[in-house]
Amino acid sequence: MPLLPAHADLAQLRLQAKDLLRAARRGEASALARVHAVSAALSLSSAQLALAREHRFASWAQLKLEVERRAILDSADATRLADLLAAHPELAVQRMTGWRDHPHGASPLAYVAMMRFDTSRNVWRAVPGTGALARALVDAGAPVEGDPLDAETPLMTAASYGDAEVARVLIEAGADLDATALPTAGGVPVGTALRHAVVFGMTDVVNLLAAAGASDLVHAAAAGDLSGMLTPETSEEDRVAALRSAAAHGRLDVIDQLIAASTPVDGIDRDGSTALHAAAFWGRADSVERLLVHGADPARRDTRFGSTPLGWCQHQSEQVGSGRGHDEVKEVLRPITPSAS
Repeated sequence: MPLLPAHADLAQLRLQAKDLLRAARRGEASALARVHAVSAALSLSSAQLALAREHRFASWAQLKLEVERRAILDSADATRLADLLAAHPELAVQRMTGWRDHPHGASPLAYVAMMRFDTSRNVWRAVPGTGALARALVDAGAPVEGDPLDAETPLMTAASYGDAEVARVLIEAGADLDATALPTAGGVPVGTALRHAVVFGMTDVVNLLAAAGASDLVHAAAAGDLSGMLTPETSEEDRVAALRSAAAHGRLDVIDQLIAASTPVDGIDRDGSTALHAAAFWGRADSVERLLVHGADPARRDTRFGSTPLGWCQHQSEQVGSGRGHDEVKEVLRPITPSAS
């Protein structure tokens, strides 16, 4: 079944329905089959219904409503959204489906939480007004903890995408700061919202969550103070994640503490990489050197992309340009990385 493009045009969809009807009336077999799959009548309403069903909607009216909802969200028009939800309150909860850039669907709150990343063009963007959209959805009955079908809550999504506006609304609405993502989550499996913000480097959201009372070992490592957080019961998985966080933020004393607590220097985090990968990616030559002193392996490849820490550094350097510490990291890693990748 075809999926709707990110910026679906209702006028264009109407033209497609008219073209389908004309083709069916000319006797074209494929067009006739499409229309007759939903109705025996050769009418515009039948062609529109056929088009709607092909896009996974039960009716033309539902297709129109979904296109309108997305257009309103994408324009960040909270007033129009409130009007739409007043007329159709189910749209505050009903999943967004049938979209090419979100083939698995998304709850409305989750969609708003990830709007800072334009999935149709794969670029980050500023989207003022997302907080007002989230507030309108919550006020209309959108569950703060999200859709049970999703592997993470909207607060985790907002943390991953760095939307402090949405995160603030969700926190004020009572979002659970201690909730964790499902083990099947693609971002930070079993991680809290705070851990999502730390892992993805979303400092504004980290600060917001910390001010609201959220805390965990990974955040403490990023902040540079493990007081009271590292205990004999702390799992190796959490210690490895904390080491990665400390390396990404240049917390050398924390790196030493974690290694002293028997954290494996080349331990693999949930995303398949080591602390040395993280330090290289973020341009932290100081962390790179400290990890190497502790025996980190510069030839170790991550399990997702099969790349060395130097490869991670080179990739990120190409993305963000010079002046972010990556040149210094390359100077350290290039001579000791066999067959640089």
